[in-house]
Amino acid sequence: MILEETYTLSNGVEIPKLGLGTWMIEDAVVADAVKAAIDLGYRHIDTAQAYGNERGVGEGIRKSGIARDKLFLQTKLAAEIKDYEGAKAAIDGSLATLGLDYIDLMIIHSPKPWADFAGDDRFFEGNLAAWRALEEAYEAGKIRSIGVSNFQKEDLDNLLDNARIKPMVDQILAHVSNTPFELIDYATGKGLLVEAYSPIAHGKILDNAEIGAMAAKYGVTVPQLCIRYVLQLGMVVLPKTGNPAHMKSNADVDFVISDADMDALKTIEPIKDYGDASIFPVYAKS
Repeated sequence: MILEETYTLSNGVEIPKLGLGTWMIEDAVVADAVKAAIDLGYRHIDTAQAYGNERGVGEGIRKSGIARDKLFLQTKLAAEIKDYEGAKAAIDGSLATLGLDYIDLMIIHSPKPWADFAGDDRFFEGNLAAWRALEEAYEAGKIRSIGVSNFQKEDLDNLLDNARIKPMVDQILAHVSNTPFELIDYATGKGLLVEAYSPIAHGKILDNAEIGAMAAKYGVTVPQLCIRYVLQLGMVVLPKTGNPAHMKSNADVDFVISDADMDALKTIEPIKDYGDASIFPVYAKS
């Protein structure tokens, strides 16, 4: 089963290949979603300070009945925090809000504050300052692995060239019709594991006739095909849902897409409009 499969990060930490995304799941209900996912066999949960649901995610983990060391919890340092002291306080804040003794992976949510996402300033010094706080928390055992999200080549190089500890993960927007192969190849070539969020394109890929026909050929759903595509590219996949039926279906991906069909999926016409999600910078720029 895919839920039992892992990748190994550059520091030797194992990370489950399939995780549960919790973006836009409210804090009041996310504990039940997390517990339902864990009951189904999920062992990897993704949250963020910006999601406002760390408290509930931590509650779901504590109530799951599964030993903490059998679960993988990742969260994200808010994109606006670009200083050492602020990052240090925020890391401790996440631990307190989650109610956990350690975090398995913590990543910088974005190289730029969201309000400045379209600007030219790449906040190199601010990212190095925040990264120093992550390095110290890692060395103190508060975090088992550290990484980044939405970082492009130049952002990665800033850390790779200047940080004491190299980033282990880059979490990016990646799905059928929008797969940044150059960035993926660059990151993996530097020893990072790439994670893909929004593998179903925030739902905007569901009506694509070409993808639907291929899913029917394999006897699977469009989300299942899209999740399998990401997995076969060697990335962690993080589909977001609070629906246990969807969680179960998303994990039922133990089939193989042929090389020819993978090549076809790589050239699907790009999505140009993510609908209501386009108000968020990572979707608006695509």
